Amino acid sequence: MHKSYYSAVLNSRVDHVWNLVRDFNDYPKYIEGVSESRIEDGRNGDEVGAVRRFCYGGTWIRQRLTAHSDDKRTFSYAGLDPFPFPATGEHAPAAIEYSGTLRLASIIDGDRTFAEWFVEFDCVPEDAAPWHDLLMQLIPQWMGSLGRAAEAK
Repeated sequence: MHKSYYSAVLNSRVDHVWNLVRDFNDYPKYIEGVSESRIEDGRNGDEVGAVRRFCYGGTWIRQRLTAHSDDKRTFSYAGLDPFPFPATGEHAPAAIEYSGTLRLASIIDGDRTFAEWFVEFDCVPEDAAPWHDLLMQLIPQWMGSLGRAAEAK
């Protein structure tokens, strides 16, 4: 199992940021490039086991909410389908199985938020570096988008 981890300080109160992200279906509200999201089977967006189907950059992706805690301000999810590497060709890394976690904590000084986002993934050893590099481009983009959304509201 490999892990790509990123943390940031967001210039918004932790309760405000958590209210923005706590519903698993609210992805389009805080991730640029997500045009729509739907929870399948009539479940709630904070219900462990809920499946969201969302469109990111023109690609539909399905994920299951695997953990959710209002007290700890964290949730985890798992991809339901292998995630393909965006490049094609003879040397493109194989698709991965993955899971992710977003955690928020209060920073008292300045009433800000400490945010951690990480993705764990399985792949063959030779594909680990390109996948890690890609995720280390994507996760900071997602975190930046979350920070902008939190400051705008």
